[in-house]
Amino acid sequence: MLRDLIKETIWSLLGNKIRSGLTVLGIVIGIASVVTMIAIGQGAKASIESSIQSIGSNLIIVYPGAQRGTMVSSGRGSAQSLTVEDSEAISDQVLNIKGVSSEVSRRYQVTAKGTNTNTQVIGTTPDYLSVRNVSIGSGQFFSNQQVRSSARVAVIGPTARDDLFGAGSDPTSQSIRINNVAFDVIGLTQSKGGSGFMNPDENIFIPLTTAQHYLSGDSYVTNISVAAKDQDVMSAVQSQITELLLKRHNIDDALQADFSVMNQNDIVATASTVTGTFTILLSSIAGISLLVGGIGIMNMMLTTVTERTREIGLRKAVGIKKIYINLQFLSEAVVLTFFGGAIGVILGWLASIVASNMVGLNAQVSLSSIMLAFSVSAGVGIVFGFYPARRAAALSPIEALRYE
Repeated sequence: MLRDLIKETIWSLLGNKIRSGLTVLGIVIGIASVVTMIAIGQGAKASIESSIQSIGSNLIIVYPGAQRGTMVSSGRGSAQSLTVEDSEAISDQVLNIKGVSSEVSRRYQVTAKGTNTNTQVIGTTPDYLSVRNVSIGSGQFFSNQQVRSSARVAVIGPTARDDLFGAGSDPTSQSIRINNVAFDVIGLTQSKGGSGFMNPDENIFIPLTTAQHYLSGDSYVTNISVAAKDQDVMSAVQSQITELLLKRHNIDDALQADFSVMNQNDIVATASTVTGTFTILLSSIAGISLLVGGIGIMNMMLTTVTERTREIGLRKAVGIKKIYINLQFLSEAVVLTFFGGAIGVILGWLASIVASNMVGLNAQVSLSSIMLAFSVSAGVGIVFGFYPARRAAALSPIEALRYE
C-alpha cells in the first residue's frame, strides 16, 4: 500500500509539472524568507552580545538618568547628574572592585590631512584600559599627568586610523582636529573587531579633563564604568554603588534616583530581548508568504480533486477505502510542501550569506531554524491539504462516475 501510494503521488505531481512548480514556489519563497530573517536576527543578536562582552569583563556601568524596567529613561548621557567626584567616591569606598573610569563621550566630526570622519570621541582616564579591556597596539595611552594638565593628545582606534590616515599607516606623531580643536595622536589601540554603530575600533580617546574643557564645556560625565573583581561579587558591588550614590545625591527613595546602575548581564539581556523581538516581528512578516503558499496548495489540490472525480469514483466503486483516498491526496500536499521547504532552506541559507556580506552581520543559520522550517512546511501541507483530501474521500461513487 505504501509503495503504491508513493508511486501515485509522484505520477500525479509529475503529470502537472508547471502547476506543481508554481505551487511549490510559494512555499519556497515563504520558507526562504523565514530562514533568512531568523538567521539575520540571530546574527545581529550574537554581534551585539559580542560587542557588549568586548567592552570589559565583570563590568558595571552607572548612567545618569532614572531607570524604568530594563531601560534608562532619561537618554543615557543627556541627563547631567554624575560627576568625577562620584567616580572618586566609588573608587575610595566601594569594596571588591578592580578599577573605576569616568567617561565623557559624544560623536564629533574629526578631520586630518583633507580626510574626515564622524566618530565617537571618549574623554576618560588611564584606568579605562583595564576597566574596558583595551590594549595599545602602538605608541602609548595618555597618563594621569596629561589628564591633570588637560593635554590635547589622542589615542585612536584602527578603524578611525584607516578613515583618517589610510589602512596600515602609523598615526603616531600625526595631528587631528576634533570639533576644530587640534590634538596630537600618541597611540593606536589594538583591534577588537566589530561593525556598525557599536564598533569599538572607531573610537578616539582623549583625556577626561580635555574633553570637559574643550568639547563638552561642563564638569559632568556621561557614565562611570566599574570593574568588579569577579562575577560572584557583581551584585554586591552594584548594591554598594547604588547606596553610595543615593547618599551622595541626598536621595532617600531609590525610586527617585537620578542615576541607574546596570551590570553587563543586564545590558546583554536587554539587547537580547530587543533583537529577539525584532527577529520574531520580521519572521512573522515573512511567514505571511507561507500562508499565501498554503492557500495556493489548497487551490491546486481542490482543482486536482475536481479533475480526477471520475477516477476517484472508480476507485471507490472497486472497493478502495476512504482512508486510502484521503492519504493519497494528503500525501501529494505534504510532498509539495516538503520539497518546497528543502529548496527554501537552501535559498534561505544562500540569502543569509549574501545579506551578511551586504550589511556586515554574521548571519547564523542554526539547526533549530532548519528543523522549524521543515516542521512548518509539513504542517502547512497537512493543514491546507486536509480539506481537499477529505472532500475527495467523501465523494459518492455513483455521483463521481456520472461526473462529466
